[in-house]
Amino acid sequence: MHYQPAQSLMPGALPAAARTLPVTTVMGIPLVSAEPHDVARHLLCGSRATVAFANAHCVNVRARDRAYAAALRRTDYILPDGIGVELAARMQGRNLTANLNGTDFVPLLLQHAARLGLSVFLIGGKPGTAAAAAARLSFDIPGLRIAGSRDGYGGAVPAGPAVRDINESGADIVLVAMGVPRQELWVDQNRHLLNASLVLSVGALLDFLAGNVRRAPAVVRRARMEWVWRLALEPKRLAQRYLIGNLTFMTRAAHYAIARADREQAAQRGLDAMLTGTALVALALPMMVVAMLIRLDSKGPALFRQTRIGRDGKPFEMLKFRSMQTDAEARRADLLQTSDREGVCFKSRNDPRVTRIGRFLRRTSLDELPQLINVLRGDMSLVGPRPALPEEVAAYPGHARGRLKTRPGITGIWQVSGRASIGFDKMIDMDLAYVRSRSILLDLMLIALTFRAVVSGRGAY
Repeated sequence: MHYQPAQSLMPGALPAAARTLPVTTVMGIPLVSAEPHDVARHLLCGSRATVAFANAHCVNVRARDRAYAAALRRTDYILPDGIGVELAARMQGRNLTANLNGTDFVPLLLQHAARLGLSVFLIGGKPGTAAAAAARLSFDIPGLRIAGSRDGYGGAVPAGPAVRDINESGADIVLVAMGVPRQELWVDQNRHLLNASLVLSVGALLDFLAGNVRRAPAVVRRARMEWVWRLALEPKRLAQRYLIGNLTFMTRAAHYAIARADREQAAQRGLDAMLTGTALVALALPMMVVAMLIRLDSKGPALFRQTRIGRDGKPFEMLKFRSMQTDAEARRADLLQTSDREGVCFKSRNDPRVTRIGRFLRRTSLDELPQLINVLRGDMSLVGPRPALPEEVAAYPGHARGRLKTRPGITGIWQVSGRASIGFDKMIDMDLAYVRSRSILLDLMLIALTFRAVVSGRGAY
């Protein structure tokens, strides 16, 4: 399906049939589901279009602000912004092709615009913000034509002078940054007066570009990926808006999510024990079969025991079904240069130490089943950062040690987002966000999503 554009707001717009960007409806919002470069090229094809972004905060504002909801309905394209929206889509059994968050997507769009010789006008933010953001874009994107800039808030009201300023600049693209919902309402009221082909509501983007928002060093290194700080809030917000109203068991879990910290930890430990005990009873026979197949396939024990680092840096013995030859540890140092994962953690897609049955176990994640015993012992949780090797922890940058503040888990945010295909830096960012926002509600969401990740096999090797 394709979102029907608001023809009344955009004279001369292409008919709906000519608009080819696919959408996926999530929580009643038609979100663009396409690769970033394809979206950028389509938006710059010359037809008039209005673009907004939707994250979990936007979903909440939309629920209580009728004017904002109406403005979104009249917007041509709404782009998915943040992991919370992606999780909500997955819980509905739908997939979004890409996270098109404004901090990454808009610079990509402007790179395409620079190659086409198009110009951009920036409006929004406190005095000086738009001008500083324009200077940053000029430095980051050689050849980008800056048509002009104007302060937001007072500089946009009344709208007449701002609209004249934008039109006289001859800008092809306008970035409006006044925060949700003010920016969308301003665009909705004035779009028919603007000559620019493309108008985007971009939230805090200009503040990020201007350096007004302080970010952690790790986020700076990740090329201004604002999803990190959003991730800590969005799963809970989305759950309160969507999941609780649709899944009865989530309602019970939400009771614990708002309890005191000590009760929260006790409840999470109880959830681990209950689900793990049930799983071990149900999986006892299959686990015996797997152990037998491992012994038949290669010499050595069925279980592999390895020292890992747990909560607060405490080492423990982690259990797995053996998926490698018995001399795997001795050969590890010789294979470090073949790692397919960026950063500290070693992972090789074509690891020669893996046995025949081991490849199947890894692809299906069955090799992780003995860790249910670690969960019962209290060394691990069902959900949490993956337990790291001592040598990996020793090589951690300082901020990465924050992932040791909670028990390691069998599954987690990065496991349901791509597993081994996720780079080290992004994995750390996801784990730190989980540590900040952990709750039973979030754990239940991630456990449910783990089944989908295991079935798909994406990133598993």
